[in-house]
Amino acid sequence: MKLIPSFRASLVASAGAAALFAVPVFAATAGEVAADAADAAAADVAAEDSAGLTEIIVTATKRETSLQKTPIAISVIGADDIKKRQVGSLAALADGAVPSLRVATFESRQSALTVGIRGIVPFDANQTARDQGVGVYIDGVYLGRQQGLNAALFDVQRIEVLRGPQGTLFGRNTEGGALSIVTREPTGEFGGRVVAGVGNFGSYNGEAHIDLPVVENLAVKLDGVLQNQGDFVKNPLAGQAGWGGYNRIGGRVSAKWTPVERLSVLVAYDKARDESTPYYSQLLNYNPNGYAEGKFVLNPSNSKYVLVAKNAAAGDYTACTTCVHPLSPLVTYGPDRMKVADIGVPQQPTVGITEGVSVNLKFELADQLELRSLSAWRTVSTDQWDNSGGAHRSVFAPNETFSRYSLSALDQRQFSQEFQLVGSVPHLDFVLGAYYFNERAQEEAATPITNTWNADGTAYTINNALLWNPENWVKQRGSYGYAKSYALFGQATYTPPSIEALKLTVGGRYTHDKRNGALYVVRGDTTPNPITGKPFNFNYNDKRFDPMVTLAFEAAPTINLYAKYATGYRAGGANSRSAEFTAFDAEEVKSYELGAKMDLFDRRVRLNIAGYMMDRTGTQIDFDNVDNITGSPTKGKHTQETRNAPGVSKIKGVEVDLKVNPLEGLTMGLSYAYTDVKVPDTINPFLSTPTNTVYSPVFTVFTPKHAVSGDMDYTLPVSSNGMELRFHLDASYADPQYTFQAEPVMSESSFLVNARLALAEIPLNNGGTKATIALWARNLLDETYIYRQSDENALYVQDPGKSPVYTGVLGSYVNLNPPRTFGIEGTISF
Repeated sequence: MKLIPSFRASLVASAGAAALFAVPVFAATAGEVAADAADAAAADVAAEDSAGLTEIIVTATKRETSLQKTPIAISVIGADDIKKRQVGSLAALADGAVPSLRVATFESRQSALTVGIRGIVPFDANQTARDQGVGVYIDGVYLGRQQGLNAALFDVQRIEVLRGPQGTLFGRNTEGGALSIVTREPTGEFGGRVVAGVGNFGSYNGEAHIDLPVVENLAVKLDGVLQNQGDFVKNPLAGQAGWGGYNRIGGRVSAKWTPVERLSVLVAYDKARDESTPYYSQLLNYNPNGYAEGKFVLNPSNSKYVLVAKNAAAGDYTACTTCVHPLSPLVTYGPDRMKVADIGVPQQPTVGITEGVSVNLKFELADQLELRSLSAWRTVSTDQWDNSGGAHRSVFAPNETFSRYSLSALDQRQFSQEFQLVGSVPHLDFVLGAYYFNERAQEEAATPITNTWNADGTAYTINNALLWNPENWVKQRGSYGYAKSYALFGQATYTPPSIEALKLTVGGRYTHDKRNGALYVVRGDTTPNPITGKPFNFNYNDKRFDPMVTLAFEAAPTINLYAKYATGYRAGGANSRSAEFTAFDAEEVKSYELGAKMDLFDRRVRLNIAGYMMDRTGTQIDFDNVDNITGSPTKGKHTQETRNAPGVSKIKGVEVDLKVNPLEGLTMGLSYAYTDVKVPDTINPFLSTPTNTVYSPVFTVFTPKHAVSGDMDYTLPVSSNGMELRFHLDASYADPQYTFQAEPVMSESSFLVNARLALAEIPLNNGGTKATIALWARNLLDETYIYRQSDENALYVQDPGKSPVYTGVLGSYVNLNPPRTFGIEGTISF
């Protein structure tokens, strides 16, 4: 259901025009505007707080710097943006607010997120011994697993999206970039805010953020969050959860102690519980290729059903080997979103629990020299329950079971320690550091089948619930992995005294990664290694150095140019869905980037442009296989192998960010990302034989070629006591994109609009207590589009050298984006 195509086209055209216009704008600026900017520099600085676009402070270089003077491609989602866009968790960023940042569910599960930047998006890192290519950090602490990333966000000050390799200061698994979440520290002054709201789908939310007054140099802050939303698709099976709902609750306490003037100790503890159900996987079409449809008849000679031709005469029990199974009369299909599933299945929420403690010490050794220590312990546990497909993922057969319940229990624990020495001497700013990371992750999984058809597909029964009781699991896989990483890093920025507009930054990081683990259950076999009769083991050991060089030049007081070379990598590991736990190597990126950051016209216009090329070697590619050989003891079992692609994957792109403040109270923004990825064909381990090597094409997932987002904010004073009417509107567009590495099938393009209207700063007393009442909507136009599609079940199965087997043909299955959500919310600040 596509809406307003002309507006989508105009957004893309506008962004493209901005990119094309960049060169002449810069030329005009350097020649004409630069002189005006130099003459008015003092006036600009003086007016910065009262007019024009405000300065944004970031910590991407481990020190506080201005966004516009930091030679890194960075997008910042501030606290106001989070509120206006109704961002309760990282999954909300899947709407494309930052065009080069792509966030998606793993499979259809809200419980684990895939995060990608600049075309570096993992297909399946939801395992015990492999990683994503974009690092996610909370207050400087790396989060090691995809599970737990969708927990409720606490009091976030900003989210920094660092685009491009960040291997020097952030380290491993940041080859595409880093997503750095920064929360608010205790202030030591009494104050806070309380938020409550309700919305459609039975949703409600609440927040409390309280700063306590400082006592004996100790400041304490308390945060609590509650987010609840009902199901998008109802489950007709009584007492079972539907699909698309969530319930998140969490709390955080932080304390900042300053016993002496030069020392601060910030201790934080958080714990959150995230209950969610997956998005529904519904059938898009039935037998889309028009193969011959058969019918089932009962052969009285052996009391077995046989698939015969649809026009077979009575008494003809000749099996039709070229016929597809008929569709059950109960199963419906099509692109429209189901409100109630046609088949009821057992479904309970996945439960994820995240918990962590961090200790952040800062000691000022001398003026302009600070020693820092960041220690952190974190855990993630996830009990996954995913029965999202019902009868839409398997064909009908009389008296046969169907509906795969994907169950998984994961437990992860990590410790990290980082030391930093941050300082400045004349003409030189530097960071030196050491880092240690230790992780253990274990997972066990089972896939019981929950439903059984009757003879003609007009009804079904639910199988024995003991099958999916954790105590009775028939485990399909079980693995554990240990990871240790050691690093030394440094970065220094030199400003020549004779050319203060020029800055040269050089950095490097030495890393030693160690990894080992065991795959102790494979397809139900608890002694999977046929040679030793024991588990499969793997070991991975790698040492590397990642350099970075940046040359920055201040062409004018508000015009900064830079050229950057950097490398990054995603660590090697092993695939726990494989048959042997074979180790694979790291993938590495070399990045070349040019950028410009410009504040123009008295800081009424902010234009940032970045163009880059990346060469990635050792690209980690997943290959899937399902055993469909009749009579095989592992028939129907799924395995996945990971291989490093040969040659070089080429990635290139352009990013443009434009923000304008044409009038007091009015701010508009436009962001555009062009991303092009080419991955060489890779040896397919399932199709190749000792005498015949088969190369398969590879598709980069969740990476649209063109993506655009725009926003507008308008503030209108409504009274002399400070009340304001605030209006926010944002829209995002993305091209179709691949969603499976091995399938040349694209999702639909997306166009989403979010809006918020608020009456703010309502005085409640003379003591500064104020209220805000807001109406909000996400996906305001209620657009429905396919964000994930697989044609795997739409094609016949053919083993090499054998005839096609048509009995598995059904149709494509898809996942749809969330529908429109809206609500009302009130905030009291004091």
